[in-house]
Amino acid sequence: MAVLNARSVLVTGSNRGIGLELVRQLVGKSNRPEWIFATCRDPEGPRAQELKNFAAKHQGVKILALDTSEPSSVKAAATRVTEWLKGAGLNLLINNAGILKLSTLETETPDSMAEVYKTNVIGSMLVTQAFLPLLKKASQESSQKGMSCSKAAIINVSSEAGSIKNVIVWNEGQIIGYRCSKGQPPLTVDRSVREILNTIPSLSEKDHGTFVNLDGKVLPW
Repeated sequence: MAVLNARSVLVTGSNRGIGLELVRQLVGKSNRPEWIFATCRDPEGPRAQELKNFAAKHQGVKILALDTSEPSSVKAAATRVTEWLKGAGLNLLINNAGILKLSTLETETPDSMAEVYKTNVIGSMLVTQAFLPLLKKASQESSQKGMSCSKAAIINVSSEAGSIKNVIVWNEGQIIGYRCSKGQPPLTVDRSVREILNTIPSLSEKDHGTFVNLDGKVLPW
């Protein structure tokens, strides 16, 4: 099994759920990244307190504001990360941030749909564009060190492990997992993140633009 080996990682939407668990599990790895950039909309707000408490105990975890729906916020975050890396590239960007607005055909509105699209689709594009120079720099650095091209590529995939298309399992207002197909146990946040981090190292250029399942196998769109 391929092993994730990244000096620097940035995770959007890190204050709760899958994003926060990604930060936790990255820190817990034996070959943990030197830099873990954990972003969220409001680092000083109450929803980020758990992330702040965790970052205070672990060196190299840097929290910064990044609102994917605001281009100026995205650009400011990219500038801060560039300064922290001091000339080095960003090895891995995980576009996790997103919003969910539960509705039905009867209650859905154009404004609500537009907000979801702006945050989840346009926002991810803006983040990728802003950090693309740092990602390219890391890719070039990896190639110069003799790594194979497949391990130095910029790959964009979506994963079933991070999908919230299934029924959400709630507990006291918190998302604790996702109910899978009939007969299967809930997909917990812990397992979801473990599968994501296990899949990432095995990806190559051939997986660009694909949708993969929990085992990293490509699913048809």
